[in-house]
Amino acid sequence: MQEKKPEAKEEQKIPGREMYEWVQALVCSVLAVVVLFTFVIRMIGVDGHSMVPTLQDRDRLLVLNSMIYDDYKYGDIVVLRKSSFLTEPIVKRVIATEGQTVDIDFSTGSVYVDGMLLKEDYINELTFTEEGTAFPLTVPEGSIFVMGDNRNHSNDSRDSRLGTVDARYVIGKAVFLAFPGPDIVTEKCDYSRIGVIE
Repeated sequence: MQEKKPEAKEEQKIPGREMYEWVQALVCSVLAVVVLFTFVIRMIGVDGHSMVPTLQDRDRLLVLNSMIYDDYKYGDIVVLRKSSFLTEPIVKRVIATEGQTVDIDFSTGSVYVDGMLLKEDYINELTFTEEGTAFPLTVPEGSIFVMGDNRNHSNDSRDSRLGTVDARYVIGKAVFLAFPGPDIVTEKCDYSRIGVIE
């Protein structure tokens, strides 16, 4: 006599369980995005033409929060806010860090850091505009010296109202161009610019 195999129990569906799981997944996803954009990365827009040609007005940047990255180096593009200078965040390039000495020869447009002439392939034009800061200047501890790439159309550390910037004013480092603004010359958005910022 053959033994009867026990019939597989049909999985009972609990009413509303599928909806509960869907809502739970949605809430977790939203929370993850909120945490990511609060503590890790932010989306910030460029306002103005001080970083042309590297960045254009209305570019949208992903910025790595200063709580995650605060070891700024020459060439980093950073977003900072110093309300005594400007109320809105500004985007600039790090030229020198603490302990380094910056000197600018405004007659030739040359920038020197620790006596070495910078090779600045990224600038729009040489640096001829003085804005009140006296040079040579040694960057204090915990601070950075920043300038825009569009040198003669940028308010930056050459302006004595800003000067060297305490790193605590830095919101973060720009790492990715998420959406391009219109080009200053063609007035068209160049989507091929989307990508990692160098």
